[in-house]
Formats: sequence, C-alpha cells, structure tokens
Amino acid sequence: MTKKDVVQRITELLEPTATARGFELVAVEQAGGRGTPVLRVLLDCEGGITLDAVASANEWVSALLDEEDPFNGPYTLEISSPGVDRPLVKREDYARFAGETVNLKVTTGDKRKSWTGVLLGIEGDQIALDVEGERVVVAFDTVQKARLRGVVDFGKGRGAV
Repeated sequence: MTKKDVVQRITELLEPTATARGFELVAVEQAGGRGTPVLRVLLDCEGGITLDAVASANEWVSALLDEEDPFNGPYTLEISSPGVDRPLVKREDYARFAGETVNLKVTTGDKRKSWTGVLLGIEGDQIALDVEGERVVVAFDTVQKARLRGVVDFGKGRGAV
C-alpha cells in the first residue's frame, strides 16, 4: 500500500468522527520510512486548537487507529493544529482562503513548478493566483503541495497552539 493510499484510508476513517466532535480534519500526512513511520493528523476547530483539544483528540484518534492498524507495526502519531502555514488540501480550502498569500507546488511539464502569490480562489478545476500582478492558473489535480504563507489572521479560522 502506498503512502497516498494509507493517507486516504486514514482520512476516510477519521473524518466522520472529527466532524462529529467539532473538529475540522485539515490533513493527514505520512512521513518517515517503512521502519519508522510518522503519522501527522492536523486538526482545527472554531477558535483554534488548544492543548486540551489536542489531548482529547489524541484519545479518539489513537482508538480509531488501533482498530484499523494502518502500519501493521509501531509508528509515531503526531496530532497538532495546522499552524500558520496551514496546508490547503480540499477544494473548499482554496475558496475559504482566497485573498491569502500561498506557496503552491505543482507537477506539470512546465518549467516553473512552484509559485508564491495571492490566492484568487478556485474556478471549477482551476486554482487562480496573483503572482506579482500576473494571473497564474493551475489545474487542481496537478497540485503537489499548497500551504498558506505563515501570516496569522485569526478572523479566517486559523489558529495555532
């Protein structure tokens, strides 16, 4: 099973419980090698994540993962807020954070594979950015990695522990 498959499986497992408990499952990330996998679960909630919320989430996330046993062996579980460099994963993220500065990496045949600019939003299957006054449009399915560019604006639902 690939890392992408594991992440998808765990996302599908955790999302309903996160929502039911008042959390937004921002992202699930797998890092580390086969012998020492690290599973990162990034959660957010109204008003931002507190240490108490992280401790509470650790209990139910651990319980669900113990049942699923995604790695068939030991792994490290990390649960945290998405922080100020919040990843953009879902289509809704690109609409929600329009107007924010983002770092975007894509996989295409073009020479340029990364941009930093103001997110204009998502239009169908296209993500639009303003990069130094020039409109850049990339296909959603080519995005390899997208993150907000570390400026805190708690009015848009971003918080940090």
